[in-house]
Amino acid sequence: MAHAQSAFEQIDSDTSLRDKVWRKARRVAAHIPFAEDLLAAYYCAFDRATPVQVKATLIGALAYFVLPFDSLPDFMPVLGFTDDAVVLATALKLVTSHMRPHHRDAAREALARFSGGN
Repeated sequence: MAHAQSAFEQIDSDTSLRDKVWRKARRVAAHIPFAEDLLAAYYCAFDRATPVQVKATLIGALAYFVLPFDSLPDFMPVLGFTDDAVVLATALKLVTSHMRPHHRDAAREALARFSGGN
């Protein structure tokens, strides 16, 4: 278990994934119906109180979201984000008991900022 924690700490200290998630989320939030889930997963993944196994699951889903090449390229109209949504939905289903109201609240606040509502 210590090996898994040290691997996660390395990912957690790297801001690259965090930056990529924020850049892409800002760019596409208005176009994807799962934007709130995506950001709630982000907040849960980087919450220190979230168990390591849950963080690993969510970080995997977030990394898939920011990958430039995946099963269905994101630039494809309508279908482009379908695979991202499926991966995220699967991850969220596996870890739903660890999603807290404050993760969802933070996601809604971020979306409001993206749209200029706050």
